[in-house]
Amino acid sequence: MNTKSMITAAMALGATTAFAEPDRAITVTRFSNEATTTGSPDYFTGSVKVQSRFQTPPPARVGGGLVSFEPAARTAWHTHPLGQTLIVTEGEGRVQHWDGDIQEIGPGDVVWIPPGVKHWHGASPEYGMSHIAVAEALDGKTVEWMEHVTDEQYAKTDGGMD
Repeated sequence: MNTKSMITAAMALGATTAFAEPDRAITVTRFSNEATTTGSPDYFTGSVKVQSRFQTPPPARVGGGLVSFEPAARTAWHTHPLGQTLIVTEGEGRVQHWDGDIQEIGPGDVVWIPPGVKHWHGASPEYGMSHIAVAEALDGKTVEWMEHVTDEQYAKTDGGMD
């Protein structure tokens, strides 16, 4: 599955189903490179770009976007109240929960992070990585950001955080 197909599939998760009623129309959000933003240094280490953001209107609560990490770039530690799904579209990456080993991820991999699990994700040291991130909001909140992943934590491969 190519990147465009994966983005389309992820965005389809947020599209409303069309019926005969005019207030039930399908919404199509067109891709635009102009909507690309730089990942905030408050939440990311290294060079990160976020594009193709989407958010469904209530009562739906799913949203997300395509996130691209340059080599060694990564998120800070964080949790999601209803969990998060990552769909890797290209490159080589890493994901880790607080008490676990770093896991390598690559194109086509789908990662499920359960609700409330403290974790981080990002690129490998040598290669960039892009993924579609999908999460649901609970009481309007999709993420709880925490401290940055240190270089030592990022390089650690035997699991367990001190």
